[in-house]
This record gives sequence, C-alpha cells and structure tokens, in this order.
Amino acid sequence: MSTKTVLITGTSSGIGLAAAVAAARAGWHTVATMRDTSRADALTKAAAAAGVADLVQVKRLDVTDSDSVTACVTEVVAEHGHLDAVVNNAGAGFVGTIEQHGMEKVRDVMEVNFFGVVELTRTALPHLRASGGRVITVTSVGGVVGQPFNESYCAAKFAVEGFMEALAPVAASVGVQVAVVEPGAVSSEFVNNVGLDLPALLAEAGPYAPALQGYVNHVRKSYGSHSAQTSEQAAAPVVEALTSETVPLRIQTSGWARDFVAVKLGDLDGSAVQTTMTGWLR
Repeated sequence: MSTKTVLITGTSSGIGLAAAVAAARAGWHTVATMRDTSRADALTKAAAAAGVADLVQVKRLDVTDSDSVTACVTEVVAEHGHLDAVVNNAGAGFVGTIEQHGMEKVRDVMEVNFFGVVELTRTALPHLRASGGRVITVTSVGGVVGQPFNESYCAAKFAVEGFMEALAPVAASVGVQVAVVEPGAVSSEFVNNVGLDLPALLAEAGPYAPALQGYVNHVRKSYGSHSAQTSEQAAAPVVEALTSETVPLRIQTSGWARDFVAVKLGDLDGSAVQTTMTGWLR
C-alpha cells in the first residue's frame, strides 16, 4: 500500500509547522503548504532535524484564492495518485471591537479563517471520498466561546465549527471523517503574526481603553502561564486525529481547553460565559 498523503495549510510556523513534521514522522507524505514559500526555511530545517525531509514537500497555497486551491490539490493528486487527508490550519487573528474597525477587517478575517477552509474542503472532498479520507480543521476554543475584542475572529471560528458540525454526518455517509481540533493558548508565532501595535491600539480605543487594557493584561498572563502549550503539544492531537482508526468531531488539545469549552457547552443561558469574559476585562 502506498504512503498516505496529507495536505496541511499554514505550515510556515506554529501548529502547522509542528503538525507537518509530526505527520511525516508518523509516516505520512506531507504536503506542507503556505502562502509565501520564501518562509519555508524553518519548516525544512525542522524536517531535516527530525530525519523526515524526504516526506515533507513544500507547496504554495493561498486559501483565499480559489485558483490557488484548485491548482495545489490538482497537483498533489497528479503527483501522488491520491489524497488521504486535509488539515485546515491556516488562520489569521485580529484584535479589535466592531465600533472601531470597518467591515473590511471583518471580511478579511472571514476570508482566511472561514471561506478559505470551506474552499479547500470543497475542492478536496471528491478525492477524500475516493480514499476514504478525513478533514481535520484546527479551530480554537474561540470557536466555542466568544472572547472580548475577538469578535471577528470568534465569528469566523464559530462559522467553521458550525460548518464542520453540519458537514460531518453528510461526509460520513460517503466515507469521509470530519473533526475539529480546538487549541487554547499556544506559545507560537500566531500571537506575533496578529501584528498588534498595542500602544497605538490602546491610544485609539477611546471609551474601550480600560476594558482593552484588562484584556491585554489577561492575554499576557495566559500566554506566559502553565496553561499555554507549545506548538508541538497542540499539534499532537492533530496527528492523532490523522492516524487513529476513528476520530470524534470535537477534540481539545489540553485539559485547560477541555474545561474552558465545557463551561460553554453546559451554559444554557450564557451567564457563566459572560461572567468569565467580564473577568478578563478587569
């Protein structure tokens, strides 16, 4: 039987990079994609250090460009003869509240975090049906619990979770398994890639400045605490979802993430989540 092939998006850093290396170590031929392949050095060095460089293939893929998605998937199937799994990992963060940023920002976040996931999943599904494969999507605990100053990001991640939850039984009827992986705080380049100028953001926050400062303090504490995982720790459940015989719909990457999501799933009137989130702003 030929080596299974997985396509992973957003592999230049963070969870995507770690998942690509770990998938290759598990024996998968890993097509590691990114929008800008000039940023592949960290991945190729990590793959070489792990002794799996021969199983990691870097390709360009921009999830917001349907032509790029189609071209990449077509190339992978032509080169390998099959596609056994897709890991939707590419994502973009954004911090701000709706009164103070335009609709363009909301649409940008949705394009990457939601529509890009939908586009790649749609394009890959015929090939995953043929292989009896699976779709693994890295979302966030922010796809379950709405978090302050993350309205656009959480909206996109909520949309992904709803899409995948609705798709899962339909995909299962044709032999494709679907799962979402929900990390909590991860010490990775994702936080840096949000591109925040905090002094400027606070200076422009107006009446929201005290709440925003409280949120910033909370985030700094969270990403420096024991609850924050490394990228490798967060990527491990992604690879387990690839390799296990069956996979649940929803997977949290840590005990903290499970506890956090559990509050929402048992919070019928929303009061427990609101109390927690209000505490983040103090």
